[in-house]
Amino acid sequence: MARYIRILVSIILLAIISVVSFTEWSFKVTETPEVAADIKSVMPQYSYNCVDKDHVLPLDRNGELDVTVWNIYKQQRENWQKALKEYSADSQLVLLQEANLTLGLAEYLRNASWQVTMANAFKFLDTSAGVMNLSSASANKTCAYLSMEPWLRLPKSALFARYQLSNGQALAVVNLHGVNFTLGVEEYEDQMAKLERVLASHTGPMILAGDFNSWRQARLDIVEAMRERLGLREIELGNDQRIKILGQPLDHLYYRGLILKKAEAPLTDASDHNPIIASFKITPARSSVATQQ
Repeated sequence: MARYIRILVSIILLAIISVVSFTEWSFKVTETPEVAADIKSVMPQYSYNCVDKDHVLPLDRNGELDVTVWNIYKQQRENWQKALKEYSADSQLVLLQEANLTLGLAEYLRNASWQVTMANAFKFLDTSAGVMNLSSASANKTCAYLSMEPWLRLPKSALFARYQLSNGQALAVVNLHGVNFTLGVEEYEDQMAKLERVLASHTGPMILAGDFNSWRQARLDIVEAMRERLGLREIELGNDQRIKILGQPLDHLYYRGLILKKAEAPLTDASDHNPIIASFKITPARSSVATQQ
């Protein structure tokens, strides 16, 4: 019997070592947040934390701003590209979560007219994964942020971007993927606090959106408190098909300093999340330009 126990223990240890070795070999996690701009290949050049651009064009189109927010599920469904084209057809800003920079996505980006920025959360078999912004005009500043999943030891990413608007104001945007697998809410609260500090000094219009993984009330309470402190409103959805866990929606879009025209979250089978699509008008130009971050 002792012999069989030793054999069983040896098998278990070998299995654990194999899993750990595979994880270390296949996943590459950076300790410093990395952001890449204008991605057109599967081997983008990442810089540390932030990138800046001068002489950018306005993001909106004649005072209209359409935004799509979608967890694209690492493009695991065959019809992801058709759906992405459909949902983003009228958008000037697309905020993606769980973007996986595969050959298919890289080819789509090369053939599209988007300006692209991506936060590299980690690489799996040398393929970058994280949140991604697609925009009709470049941001004048983009920064990446990481928050570690305490159990999986793989980070969730976020992007802060600042876009110019045609009324002279700057639009601050945070695209985030919330920390998911935790027993309590400490790590989740730390992630939200980090992003709130990024936004707190911005006095102009703002969008905070993404997959918040707000699947329990305690998490949603943290987000709601953050929303209130930043003076944000959550969009009202005419057709709300957002995925829910334990009765709570995971995906959100909060805004301020913009006029909401309409918003919906249509049903799709191209991901395990349904997108949020919102249309805004920007406020008329003022004599004094809002202070930028």
